[in-house]
Amino acid sequence: MSTATLAPARPGAGTPRPYRFPAFQTRILANGLRLIVANVPAYPVVTMLAVVEAGATRDPRDVEGLAQFTTRALAEGTRDMDALQLATRLEMLGTTIDTGADWDSAIVQLTALATRVDDAMAVLAEVLRHPAFPERELERMRAERRADLAQLRAEPRGLSDVFFSRLLYDPASRFARLAGGDERSVERLTREAVQAFHAEYFRPDATALMLVGDIDVEHAVRLTTRCFGDWTGSAPPVTEPLAASRHTSPHVHLVHKADAPQSEVRVGHVAIPRLHEDYFPVVVMNAILGGLFSSRLNLNLREAHAYTYGAHSAFDWRRAASPFEVSTAVETAVTADALREIMHELTRIREAPVSEAELSLAVSYLIGVFPIRFETTAEVAGGLANVEIFRLPSTYFDTYRERVQAVTVDDVLRVARTHLDPSRLQVVVVGDAEAIREPIAALGLGPISVYEPTDDDPR
Repeated sequence: MSTATLAPARPGAGTPRPYRFPAFQTRILANGLRLIVANVPAYPVVTMLAVVEAGATRDPRDVEGLAQFTTRALAEGTRDMDALQLATRLEMLGTTIDTGADWDSAIVQLTALATRVDDAMAVLAEVLRHPAFPERELERMRAERRADLAQLRAEPRGLSDVFFSRLLYDPASRFARLAGGDERSVERLTREAVQAFHAEYFRPDATALMLVGDIDVEHAVRLTTRCFGDWTGSAPPVTEPLAASRHTSPHVHLVHKADAPQSEVRVGHVAIPRLHEDYFPVVVMNAILGGLFSSRLNLNLREAHAYTYGAHSAFDWRRAASPFEVSTAVETAVTADALREIMHELTRIREAPVSEAELSLAVSYLIGVFPIRFETTAEVAGGLANVEIFRLPSTYFDTYRERVQAVTVDDVLRVARTHLDPSRLQVVVVGDAEAIREPIAALGLGPISVYEPTDDDPR
C-alpha cells in the first residue's frame, strides 16, 4: 500500500523587488500648455494623452452631461475630416482614439508606433482644437444616451447608483446629478451648447499633454510646439463644486421594485477629497474593510453567511469631497441580515485595532500590485494624468510604496474613527420594498423613505 506524500509547505512572501516609476520631465509652452514627457525607449510606441480641465463639474445647471457629450463628440469629425475620414486616418496609423470625461477632467488619448508619432500628434491636435460636431452624429449620440438611461432605469444595479448619488449629496451639488446627464438634460445637449462648451474650456492653459514611450524630451517639445504652439485663449478658473451632504443624520431609502428577487444595497456617506493627508492610511483601511477579496466585508457576507457573491467598499476619489460606498447584491429574504452585517463591520473596524496579519496582507497586496499597474505606456500616461488631475506631488510614485508600508495598526484605527461616520450613513436599497421594509425597520438604522424608480427628485 502506497503512502501519500504531503505537499511541500507553501513558500512565504518574498521581499518586494525595487521599483521606480519612469522618470518624467515637465515643460510649459508659452501659451500655458503643460507637457509631461516620460522617455521609455523599451517600447516602440508613444502614448499621447491630453487632460483638459473640462470635466462634468463644469456642466451648466440643467445641461448636465455636456462635458461628457462634448468630449465624446470630439472623435465624430473635425474641420478637415468627417467621421469616416477620421476613422480611416486612424486606421492607417494603426491606432484608435479614446475620449471621455469624468468629474474633474476630459481625456483624449491615442497610442501609435514611435515611427508614426508626428502624424498621430497632428491628428490629436486636429481633434482637440478643431472638432466639427456634425449635427447628424450628435443626434445619434443623443439617441444612444437615451437608450443608456432607459437601461439604467430598468436595471437595479444602475438604479441603485443613481439614487445613491442623488441622496448622498445636497440637491444643489453637481454630484447629486448624473455625470452623463438625465432624460431632460440630454435634450439640451444641442450643437450650439457643445460648441460653446468647447470654445470656453478646451484651451491651452487648461490642458496637460502626456507623452510616454520611445520619444525624447527635445523631440516632444518640437512636436508639441508645432501642433499646439499657436493655440490661444484662456479657460475660466477652476471652481470646485459644492460637496455638502444631503442628509446630516442616518436615513434609509428604499427604491421599490415589485417582486424583485434581489436587493441592490448601497451604504455610505460623503467623505474626504483625494488630496488629503490621510489618503494612504485610508487606502489601507479600506483594503482591509472591503477593498480586497479577503476583506472583512467579503469574508463576512460571502464566505461566512453566503448572502452574496461579493461585497465591496470603495472611495470614489475626486478633487472635491469623495463618496465612500459599500455595495453588494443579496437575495430579498436576507436583505436586512446583510445590512446588519455591513453595519457590524463598519462598527468593528472603528472600535478595535485590526490584526497585524490583516494589515500585513493589505499592505503586501498594495505594494505588490503597484508596479503591475504601470506595465504599458498607456498605464504610465494614465498615472501621470492622475498627478495632473489631482494635483499630486511629483514624487508621488517614488514614495508610494514606502508610504503604504509606513501605515500602522494605530493609523488604520484612527482614520476609521475619523473618516467613517455612522452618524451620517445613508442606506439605499433597490428591491421589493413591501418585503424588506419591516425587517430593515427593525434594525433601527434611521427613518425610512420609499421611492418609485421613476422619481426624479427624491427627498
